[in-house]
Amino acid sequence: MKERSIFTKKAVVIPLTLICCLLWGSAFPCIKLGYGFSKIAADNTYSQILYAGLRFTLAGIFALITGSFLAHNPLFPRTDEIPKILKLSLFQTILQYTFFYLGLARSTGMKSSVITASNVFLSIIVAALIFRTEKLSLRKIAGCFVGFFGVLLINISGLNGVFKLTGEGFIFLSALSYAFSAALIKRYSTDHDPVMLSGWQFVFGGIVMTAIGCISGGSITDVNTKGIMMIVYLAFVSAAAFSIWSTLLKHNSVSKISVFGFMNPVFGVILSVLLLSEKSPGGPLMVCVSLLLVAAGIVIVNYSSQEKDI
Repeated sequence: MKERSIFTKKAVVIPLTLICCLLWGSAFPCIKLGYGFSKIAADNTYSQILYAGLRFTLAGIFALITGSFLAHNPLFPRTDEIPKILKLSLFQTILQYTFFYLGLARSTGMKSSVITASNVFLSIIVAALIFRTEKLSLRKIAGCFVGFFGVLLINISGLNGVFKLTGEGFIFLSALSYAFSAALIKRYSTDHDPVMLSGWQFVFGGIVMTAIGCISGGSITDVNTKGIMMIVYLAFVSAAAFSIWSTLLKHNSVSKISVFGFMNPVFGVILSVLLLSEKSPGGPLMVCVSLLLVAAGIVIVNYSSQEKDI
C-alpha cells in the first residue's frame, strides 16, 4: 500500500495553510505601505499594475531559485509544460491581478475583501462542476456560507448597495480567475512540479503585467531603500505562499484547502490595525466573532465522520 504524503496530514496541512493566509493577509497593508514608500498615488492604477508586475516577476525568480536548490536540479520546463504554464499564468496572475487592481481603484477595500472571499465558493464550484475533480456536497456549501458570513461580518459597515461593473464587477472576475487557477494547479500538479509551475507562471505573468503598466503610462519614479525592501518582501510573500499552496492542492481536494482562504481577509484586517493603525469597524469583539465563524466554516468543510484522524 502506497504511503500517504506528509502534505495530506492535518498536523501539516493546517499550519501551512494558516502560514499562507497570514502571508497573504500581510500583503493588504504592506501593499499600501509599499505604495507610500514608492510615492504611487491611490488612483494611479497603471503604476500599481507595473508595481505588481515587478513584484510577481521577482516572486517567480525567488520560487525557481529556492525550488531548484531544494530539488538539487534547475527547474526548467519541458516543451510540453510551457502551454500549461501560460494557461496557468493567464488565470493565476495576469487576469486575477489585473482585474483586481483595476477593480480596487473603483471600489472600497471592504467591499473588495468580501467579494474576493467569494473565490472560496467559486473554487469549489469550478472544481466540482467544470473540472469534475471533486463532488459538491451540502456540507461543503454550508461550511462556505458560515465562513463567508464571518468575512461579511468583519466588513459589513463598509458595504453599500452600489455595484459598478468596472469596480465590484472586476473584483468578482478576479475571484473567478483565481478559482480557475486553483483547479488548473490541482490538475497540472498531478504530473508536474507545483513549485516549477508557480515560479514560471509568475515570471511570465509578471513580465506581461510590467509591460501593460509601462505601455499604459505607469511609472515608479521614487526608488528608495524602504520601497525596495517592501517589494522584495511582497515578492517573498507570493513566492512562498503560492508554492506552498500549490503543493497542498496537489495532495488534497480543492475544497479542503481553498476554504482556508476565508482567513485571508481576517488576517488582513488584524494586520491593517497593527501596521496601519486602522480601526476595525466592529471593534475587537467583531473580529473575534468573525474569526470564530471562519474557523467554524473551515471545520465544517473539512469534517467527515467517515475519515480517520490523521
